[in-house]
Amino acid sequence: MIDLSLDRISKRYLIAVDTAPKRWYSAFARRSSETWALQDVSFHVNEGEALGIVGHNGAGKTTILKLLSGITAPTRGRITIRGRLAALIEVSSGFHPELTGRENVYLYGAMLGMHRSEIARKMDSIIDFSGIEKYIDVPVKRYSSGMYVRLGFSVAAHLEPDIVLLDEVLAVGDVAFQAKCLDRMSALRKSGRTIVFVSHDLGSIYRLCDRALLLDRGRILMEGSSRAVIDRYQQIAIPRPDTPELDPSKKAECIEVSFFSKEPGDVVRTGYPMVARLRYRASVAMRDVVFRISLYWPSGYLCAQITNETTSTPHDLEPGTGTIEFHCRLLPAVPGLYRIDVEIAANGVEIDSQRCCATLCVEPGKAVSGDFYIENTCSSRAEQKGVLGEL
Repeated sequence: MIDLSLDRISKRYLIAVDTAPKRWYSAFARRSSETWALQDVSFHVNEGEALGIVGHNGAGKTTILKLLSGITAPTRGRITIRGRLAALIEVSSGFHPELTGRENVYLYGAMLGMHRSEIARKMDSIIDFSGIEKYIDVPVKRYSSGMYVRLGFSVAAHLEPDIVLLDEVLAVGDVAFQAKCLDRMSALRKSGRTIVFVSHDLGSIYRLCDRALLLDRGRILMEGSSRAVIDRYQQIAIPRPDTPELDPSKKAECIEVSFFSKEPGDVVRTGYPMVARLRYRASVAMRDVVFRISLYWPSGYLCAQITNETTSTPHDLEPGTGTIEFHCRLLPAVPGLYRIDVEIAANGVEIDSQRCCATLCVEPGKAVSGDFYIENTCSSRAEQKGVLGEL
C-alpha cells in the first residue's frame, strides 16, 4: 500500500529583481524573475518503506519535504498522503527563548500535534533522551546551539506518526547523540513507520533507507537502490582531478596515484587484494621519507590512510623518479567512489601535499552489510563433548 505519492509536482518561486538605480524610489521599480525548484517530479513511497533523497545544495530536496509537510503548496501536480505525518524539519525552530526547556517541550510538542497529556506522559523520556537534565528548567536563551537542537529533536523523536519526514536531523549534537538519533530512526523504521530522509550523510542514507532518489536541479536524475544511487551521486560529486603540474622547486612530489587488484587495470573490489601505487619525483637525496595516501568519502570523512609509517623499514630517496607500492591483502572498503589525498614528508616536515588528486572506485565484491568488510573464520564448540570443529 502506498503512503506517499507525488504526481508530476512542480514548484515555482518568484524572485524580486531591482532594475532601477539606487535612489530613494528604487523600491517601486522592481520586476519578478521566476525559478523552478522542482519540475515534473513523480515518485511514491510504500507503507513501511524508508526512502532517501540525495543531491547537491539547491537540488530541491528540502522543497520536497516542505511540500509534503504542508509548509508550502505545489505550483502544479498532485500530492497524496495516507496517515498521520510528522516533519522533523528545522527542529527547535518553534522554541520561545524566554521560556524554560520544560515549558518549550509543551509548546513545541503542541505545535507538532501532541496532546498535553501525551507530552506529560513522555516528559521524562524526552528529557532523558536530550541529555540536558540539569538545564531543563533554565530559559532556552541560555542554551548553547547544540543543547537547543538536542531538545528539539528529542521532542520530535517522541512523536508517534505513520509517516516521518527527516531533513538532516542526524547532524545534530555530538557523536554520541548522533548515534542515539540514528538508533531512534532505525527503531521507527523497524516499527513499520514510513520514512522520507534527506541528508548529505551518505552513510546514514545507506544504513537507513531501502531506496533512494538522486535530485539534480529540481528533477529526478536517478531512482533505485540506496547503494546504486549513492554511487551515482559520488561520481557527480567528485570531479575527475586534473593532472597536476610538476613543481621543480620541491624536494619531492607525487606524480601519479593508481589502484588495482593484482595487475594494473584490474578492477578493485571489496574484500579482495588491492595495490596502491604512488609514483614520485625527487630532486635531492632524502632519508626516512614518509608517504601517506588518504581515502575520503565525498562528504570529507576520512575513511582510512595507507602509509609506510606503520612499517619498521625506513624509505630513502635518491634524485630521480621512482615508485612505491602498498600491498593490501584485502580491501575492507564498501563499494563506492573515494576521494584521494597524498602527502610526502621527511623528518616531520611536509614536502608535498596534494588534495583531491585522484579517485578510487571500489566495485562490489564480497558481500558486506555496514561500513566495511571484516574477513573472518568461524568455529563451533559442543560444550558437553568439548569437540571443536571448523565450519
